[in-house]
Amino acid sequence: MNNKFYLKNLCSQVRRDILRMINDAQSGHPGGSLGCTEYLVALYNDIMNYNPKKFTMDGKGEDLFFLSNGHISPLYYSVLARSGFFPIKELSTFRKLNSRLQGHPSVRKQLPGIRISSGSLGQGMSVSIGAALSKKLNKEFDTIIYSLHGDGELNEGQIWEAVLYAGSKKVDNYIATIDYNMQQIDGTTNDVLSLGDLRKKFESFEWYVLEELEGNNIKNVIKTLKLAKQKTGNGKPVIIILHTEMGYGVDFMMGNNKWHGKYPNKKELKIALSKLPESLTDYPLL
Repeated sequence: MNNKFYLKNLCSQVRRDILRMINDAQSGHPGGSLGCTEYLVALYNDIMNYNPKKFTMDGKGEDLFFLSNGHISPLYYSVLARSGFFPIKELSTFRKLNSRLQGHPSVRKQLPGIRISSGSLGQGMSVSIGAALSKKLNKEFDTIIYSLHGDGELNEGQIWEAVLYAGSKKVDNYIATIDYNMQQIDGTTNDVLSLGDLRKKFESFEWYVLEELEGNNIKNVIKTLKLAKQKTGNGKPVIIILHTEMGYGVDFMMGNNKWHGKYPNKKELKIALSKLPESLTDYPLL
């Protein structure tokens, strides 16, 4: 089976998971989850080195990923389940009472794959830098730390403290990615608080910058992540500015910030699922 064909079908299945989980819970964040699907599918299926059957909190000898914009947890849970961290059937418990699949990722229930509680925006980069430094101290020179952040999250001051630190201290085993869909809960990023020229900003803080304009093209995302890996170990942290579209795959959600945190009702779910082809038989629908 062609790997790119497999991953493209997996993206479709993950999007179906996202929509069903949020509809069933009548709560959640579909917009960013749908928009970042290619990134997380590529990361866990083509890029990172990890063992889902032997999950440990310290992740010794493995690449680590930290989701900073924790509100896109439906995407994270779907990818983790379909990568073998926990049973796929558990996705049906999303946001339910006593579920391990909380609205924002939590370590309290010890869900395999989750190493930090996230959702308080701005904190994930600091955690990731700490993890990257610990890998260096432990002489794990062949491992890489990855993190994902929303573009609206860049409004948080802690992000820029972390950016300054990572560049100054040459944290070069770290690849951060910005989901640059130019939408956030209160409107466009330009209307809420303009981000200006992100490339120049990160370059001025001594980061190596990659920009991918087709963040919803799985082939391009894989190519960019592989290039990012090649840039590690050269004295600079790496940032990927990933241009995505909020709600990608469902036409009435695409580019519309009202779907940042709005669940689809039964009618909207049916229409949305009709936009997404059923996936491989290896990945049955919920």
